[in-house]
Amino acid sequence: MADIPSDLLYTEEHEYVKPTPDPDVVTIGITDYAQGELGDVVYIELPKVGTKYGPHDVFGTVEAVKAVSELFSPLAGEVVAVNDRLDKEPALVNSDPYGDGWMIKLRLKSSADRDSLLGPEEYSKHVGQ
Repeated sequence: MADIPSDLLYTEEHEYVKPTPDPDVVTIGITDYAQGELGDVVYIELPKVGTKYGPHDVFGTVEAVKAVSELFSPLAGEVVAVNDRLDKEPALVNSDPYGDGWMIKLRLKSSADRDSLLGPEEYSKHVGQ
């Protein structure tokens, strides 16, 4: 069974949104379920700080032994941080998706956009758990 933390929000495309101490900034990565489906992650392409996205825009790719998948921005906003550790240690996405395996931090255009995301129970049903 995949780990689905109760304090996060989720997308149907298997990204998570994690709050930060700044209410206008969220951390984004892929879920434990997604990394399990992908298998061993070998390369991640992420955007540069300052890049702006709308909801569902592609912000990067994750390459695993089994497949290459696009990463979709769950919300509209501007990238304020990128996890550079993933350049050298992409396997952090497998070992700690909700911690050291985070991908980007996004300054939200509108906090209200979070209402469109799945809660933990909805995401759990979405993945069949």
